[in-house]
Amino acid sequence: MYLTKSFIPILKNIPSEAKIKSHQLMLRAGMIKQSSAGIYSWLPLGFKVMKKIEQIVREEQNRIGVQEILMPTIQSSEIWKESGRYEDYGEEMLRIKDRQNREMLYGPTNEELVTDIFRASVKSYKSLPQLLYHIQWKFRDEIRPRFGIMRCREFYMKDAYSFDISDEEAFFSYNKFFLSYLRTFKRLDLTAIPMAADTGPIGGNLSHEFIILADTGESKIFTDKRIFDLNSDGTKVEKKSLDELRNKYEKFYAVTDEKFNKEEFEKKVTEENRLITKGIEVGHIFYFGDKYSKPMGASVDLPGGKKDFVKMGSYGVGVSRLVGAIIEAKYDEKNEIMKWPISIAPYDVSIIPMINKKDQSALEKANNINKEFLLNNIEAIIDDTDENFSSKMKKMNLIGSPFQIIIGKQIDGDLIEFKETGKEIKKLKLEEVIKIIKKQKVQN
Repeated sequence: MYLTKSFIPILKNIPSEAKIKSHQLMLRAGMIKQSSAGIYSWLPLGFKVMKKIEQIVREEQNRIGVQEILMPTIQSSEIWKESGRYEDYGEEMLRIKDRQNREMLYGPTNEELVTDIFRASVKSYKSLPQLLYHIQWKFRDEIRPRFGIMRCREFYMKDAYSFDISDEEAFFSYNKFFLSYLRTFKRLDLTAIPMAADTGPIGGNLSHEFIILADTGESKIFTDKRIFDLNSDGTKVEKKSLDELRNKYEKFYAVTDEKFNKEEFEKKVTEENRLITKGIEVGHIFYFGDKYSKPMGASVDLPGGKKDFVKMGSYGVGVSRLVGAIIEAKYDEKNEIMKWPISIAPYDVSIIPMINKKDQSALEKANNINKEFLLNNIEAIIDDTDENFSSKMKKMNLIGSPFQIIIGKQIDGDLIEFKETGKEIKKLKLEEVIKIIKKQKVQN
């Protein structure tokens, strides 16, 4: 892909309204454009990153046996009145009326709608458990949207729901999602720590937020530093293994500010291991039993002819928010360099040939290199402008490909100037370059 043919409207200066790293980069690199307060259009560069994150989230949900559906953005108010949340949810819910004067709403979450789907179709305990998810736009009318996509009104989210026959089975489902989230964030090259959290308007008495450390985060967290040394690799999706996994994390004190207890913190965590900082929520899981199934009549037949209401949980990941969270974790603000994890990078490599109207040899070499990349499933962007080297590097550092190739005016035989973004240049043969890129793609 040539840069001149790409729709990447890069800005020279940091927009004055952007106060945090992610908002600044996403506007400067032409990833998003504001449509109205807290609502954004996703342009090609940003959309590519978000869709790659979505695919990783999808793969990890499928891996634990969750089935994908798609629910609408607009919901009837009637099911929310059944659950009792229609009036309780507050002004964040966008309430509208259709031409028949029926009360509708733009869904901020989907507990009611998925319960309505379940109760119409599942009647016997033999069909349980059921794990369902979808990835869809949500709307919450934030009173003060800010920080770009980090605190916006319209956002893209994966929300999943579990239906089980008993608390024991429901905890197994909860733990499966607990593991799935650890795997998901690891594939995104994020260290996300599960922390006991308040359930908020979702309800229930068991909840964990998955938090990444960031100075710009809105969540204040209190934790034991040793939790960062834990590793979830190799955990099997079995009841005993999953119980052990969650217990391993819950052994260490880790809570958000709503759950913080100073006396408990100081008792459980030695002074040298205490960490009080800020973080960004990237995922949230809840267990709430029959909070929705009971008022909405979602019950199943049990052995012996009795009925009981199913036990439910919900599990959210902010797919669009993760774009901003990864920038907050990875962007070098001082040097204006972004390096995307290769698993979600818009391009695997940026090719930067130094060209002018009289000499196109560097561009020809770039094209030949790109042909080899295409044969090896490596996606590249070529800066085919005739700008100076400094301007080219600034643009490509904003775009954030994990690797860069620089082709100067003096072409050095079959050696290529190759580097990881933000690191020193090496001179390598093309086959070595391909090997390095493919190895990192496989690892991620």
